[in-house]
Amino acid sequence: MSYKVEYTSKAQKDLKKLPVDIAQNIILSINSIKEEPYSYVKKIKGIKRHSLYTHRVGEYRAILDIEDDRLLILVIEAGHRRKIYRKY
Repeated sequence: MSYKVEYTSKAQKDLKKLPVDIAQNIILSINSIKEEPYSYVKKIKGIKRHSLYTHRVGEYRAILDIEDDRLLILVIEAGHRRKIYRKY
């Protein structure tokens, strides 16, 4: 069972700001986890209302929301690990 990947407008803007090769690596990495996403992500601690996950791609991270009932991986944000966790 394969999950579908969607990007929020914020994630699309984040990826456009990154260097092309890094943005491509993030997109390829996210596409490669569609079969079994929970094996490649870590849950972000401190969020009680809804579980968000982080996916590591070198020095960069993607913040994901995984919806099992719709088989959807929603990419919320992408960026350098130094700045990405400030909201969470």
